[in-house]
Amino acid sequence: MTLSEQVLRHIETVYVVPARQRGESTIRVKAGDVHRDLHWANRVPSVCTTLSSQKLQRAVGIELIAKDGPPSGQSTTVVFTYRLPQANRPFTSPAKRSGSLESLYGIASEIFRELGGGEKFIREEREKLNFRYDAAADRGSEKHK
Repeated sequence: MTLSEQVLRHIETVYVVPARQRGESTIRVKAGDVHRDLHWANRVPSVCTTLSSQKLQRAVGIELIAKDGPPSGQSTTVVFTYRLPQANRPFTSPAKRSGSLESLYGIASEIFRELGGGEKFIREEREKLNFRYDAAADRGSEKHK
């Protein structure tokens, strides 16, 4: 299980499920508490990244509505506030609602995966350009340096 998946499962079992059972509409999660609960060392950036991710929000069915802490956003003191949708109101991902560039994040991930990864795809596209390498011209440019 990846670090991100561990954080996701922890948030779901320790924060989201109990809050839903209590009928709460929001939850607050402090990055340092998650880091401590998982008994990790030097993994705060990973925790903060996961707590900010669309993946977490989609998987657990929550919506990030506030992030309070230092400007870096990578600290044990960062507090994330999430909205829990009501049982009778389906969750709509923020990415689907916004018209921002952020909503496009990961849009081609499946395509790149089918093509063998983004790096392989880019390498193959560059090879298709058939740039002609002129070694003599390259040596000539070295003389003028």
